[in-house]
Amino acid sequence: MPYYRVVGEVPRKRHVQFRAPGGGLYQEELMGEEGFSSDSSLLYHRHAPTAIVKAEAVDAATPVLTPNLPLSPRHFRTQDLKPGGDLVSGRMPLAGNSDVRISYASCDAPSELYRDSMGDECVYVASGRARFESAYGALDVAEGDYVVIPTGTIHRWVPEGPVTALVIEAAGHIRPPKRYLSHYGQFLEHAPYCERDLRAPAEPLLADGEEVPVLVRTRGGLTRLTYAHHPFDVVGWDGCLYPYAFNIHDFEPIVKRTHAPPPVHQTFEGPGFVVCSFCPRPLDFHPEAVPIPYNHHNVDSDEFMFYVGGDYTARKGSGIDVGSISLHPAGFTHGPQPGAVEAAVEAVRQGHTETTEMAVMIDTFRPLDLGQAALACEDTGYAWTWAARR
Repeated sequence: MPYYRVVGEVPRKRHVQFRAPGGGLYQEELMGEEGFSSDSSLLYHRHAPTAIVKAEAVDAATPVLTPNLPLSPRHFRTQDLKPGGDLVSGRMPLAGNSDVRISYASCDAPSELYRDSMGDECVYVASGRARFESAYGALDVAEGDYVVIPTGTIHRWVPEGPVTALVIEAAGHIRPPKRYLSHYGQFLEHAPYCERDLRAPAEPLLADGEEVPVLVRTRGGLTRLTYAHHPFDVVGWDGCLYPYAFNIHDFEPIVKRTHAPPPVHQTFEGPGFVVCSFCPRPLDFHPEAVPIPYNHHNVDSDEFMFYVGGDYTARKGSGIDVGSISLHPAGFTHGPQPGAVEAAVEAVRQGHTETTEMAVMIDTFRPLDLGQAALACEDTGYAWTWAARR
């Protein structure tokens, strides 16, 4: 995270005696990245965060991912996936590789306590409202929120009714793009969002309980650890590592006189992938601009696009709608549907001055394999729509 926060009670100095009103010492826990060499936060627990009383292996099916063969562009309709479960157990794998796994969830049940010890997670809330609770505190999140969860954070999701979400599970850390930050971590003036747009827990979340189970994910699989005391017993913490929310409507689009490529929409970066936000913005305003993406072939990337709102002029006639996902793999040149360029130019001539499109895009730098959930909701005619036939 790019800036320092203090929540709750902390002592004046680090690693000194900090006592509870009854006289006992609070228990320190340093949550840190890259072996004490990167961002961290120091949490103060009422009970020892190391005290476990049971460890049980959890049988769970490993998601089956298959190569995108025969190579082709794909269209998946998440609207057709059956809802169920919660925001942890209900994840339906859509695509993935060794760097990232992308899933969809449609649920209304609270999750159990969960800790992902493989990497950071970024959850985009497509619809509904939920309370994200963690050892750092709570966040109320809703449609349009990205929730970034650092590796190892014990947390749970409590929906307020039905929620749909896109879940990005990284094999490392998810951060704001380096080019948006100063050498010291402050957002620069050209960045499309800043510290004021980020929401983090503002006060401790204290819960009581003994022998509390926590589901832990590691590279070896799933384990259910039972803690002697509830892990939500942090009276205060400080540092630069914590979960936070950022709403897509707070992204400030960067525009040009002619069409700008996807890097202007970049929101986060992870190991082997980037996340971009396509938001409503003024159309390109050169008098002879073609206000729509040109045909392009990014030879190093698979493009995974989740359509979350608005009107996608470039995809007219393709069946794409809110809730759709398109996958345009490296090895395939893609661009506007037939007739879309002419229609966009004519719309500008008629006085159309802005686009309403909204989407979350994940560009990966290794090929994406396909999950069973994606294949179950695929529109198999999508690949042929550029030839204007089905």
